[in-house]
Amino acid sequence: MLSVLTVNVNGIRAAHRRGGLAWLADAKPDVICLQEVRATHEQLHATLADSPLQGWNVAHAPAPQLGRAGVAILTRKQPAEVREVMKDPVLGNSGRWVEVDLDAKQGPLTVVSVYVHTGEAETQKQVDKYAFLEAMDTRLKALRARATRSGGEVVVCGDFNIAHHEIDIKNWRGNRGNAGFLVEEREYLDRWFAKQWVDLGRTLGGDGPGPYTWWSWRGRGFDTDGGWRIDYVIATPGLAARATTAVVGKAPTYAERWSDHAPLTVTFK
Repeated sequence: MLSVLTVNVNGIRAAHRRGGLAWLADAKPDVICLQEVRATHEQLHATLADSPLQGWNVAHAPAPQLGRAGVAILTRKQPAEVREVMKDPVLGNSGRWVEVDLDAKQGPLTVVSVYVHTGEAETQKQVDKYAFLEAMDTRLKALRARATRSGGEVVVCGDFNIAHHEIDIKNWRGNRGNAGFLVEEREYLDRWFAKQWVDLGRTLGGDGPGPYTWWSWRGRGFDTDGGWRIDYVIATPGLAARATTAVVGKAPTYAERWSDHAPLTVTFK
């Protein structure tokens, strides 16, 4: 059995103060992928040392700008290799992509934690988002080819900030022209999920609507389940065939939230 959990913590120090790291430890995953860590190496390690996740192996790619982005992967077992910064000028040194290789029982496994920023339609932010998605597309192809050569598998986890279909966003009509539900963004997911990658949150999560993974802090969206499904665990077909469950850990009440995202956990046999 292998349990992989992904969550945008919306700042790991704030999440810890709200009980988030205790929640993650209680979930007992084997691998934890984090996005929007928003911490330096020193701050992240100090926060983990003060939590039930003390002692886990940490691969961390912080953003150059303090208090922005940042991704990490926590593993119980020591990774065989960590790649924090790649040669790609977009993926590398952006605090939005980190990958590790693990020696799993069934063979080599590459785990990726990725954060795709929100974007904003018809602005430079959206141009930058498309540039990142293009770089991500290139890297996904390379990882897929590498896995095929080595006989390994790949799982990519993170906040893509894109709702794929109408069933993945409560107010899809009102968001047709907004970043996160633009046709051009969704076409990347169409391409990835057509043959090469399996969207486990959907294949194991039912026909929808939902299950959503993000709700605004503002208004009553959380209470009325007016959310978006923008957090993903996608896997190569061989690994996806071993997936048994995908569970969104939505907080029981608004007061018990420790992030605006809910964790998504996928279990593999």
